[in-house]
Amino acid sequence: TQGMVCHETFQDIDGSWLFPDEVHKGPAGGWKQKNGSDVKVGRSQKMSKSKKNVVDPEKIINEYGADTARLFMLSDSPPDRDLEWTDSGIEGAWRYINKLWKMVSEPHIDLSQKLLSKPETLDGVLERKHKNIHKTIYNVSRELEGFHFNKAVALIRELTNDLESIDPDELYAPFVYRKGIETAALLIAPMLPHLAEEMWYKLGANCMVADTAWPSYDPALLED
Repeated sequence: TQGMVCHETFQDIDGSWLFPDEVHKGPAGGWKQKNGSDVKVGRSQKMSKSKKNVVDPEKIINEYGADTARLFMLSDSPPDRDLEWTDSGIEGAWRYINKLWKMVSEPHIDLSQKLLSKPETLDGVLERKHKNIHKTIYNVSRELEGFHFNKAVALIRELTNDLESIDPDELYAPFVYRKGIETAALLIAPMLPHLAEEMWYKLGANCMVADTAWPSYDPALLED
């Protein structure tokens, strides 16, 4: 699902290639080897064993989990463009995964107050957020079908940011928040299968996300 994965190249003073985990930034900001020797930093190139500008996926998986690596690669750039591998990108994906988990494990709204159907009326703010849930289902489905994974992830991020701003004291806030977080768990499953299953279980589901239908949207709620 991705074009070339690129990374900076590093050489010692004799011109021998160095692995990224053999170098670090010194106090002055320049790159150094672990023994303190200088490092020549080259341009970013496609990952290659011969130039040693590769990252061990096992290290990433052990430290952050497979979902983090998947999210970073899918959200950073479209499949037809190269991906620049960065530590900051991995850390950003990890922070978002932790945010998603916190939204179901430590929600600012009581998730136990589940309403099975939409209330007859919602006020202006909650109605807009409820519409946004249905718009997100429609738009994420369309972007996934078009292989625009980075756009799909961005839309889910926008949805979860919108859910975080719901006032817990608003009438029917639990309905909108729960509907939104359930939707987010289902939509993020193709990118984060392990986290999505844990979120789904935490929400009290009696089946797996893998056995749950893709969420549907109400066409009437796509209109402003």
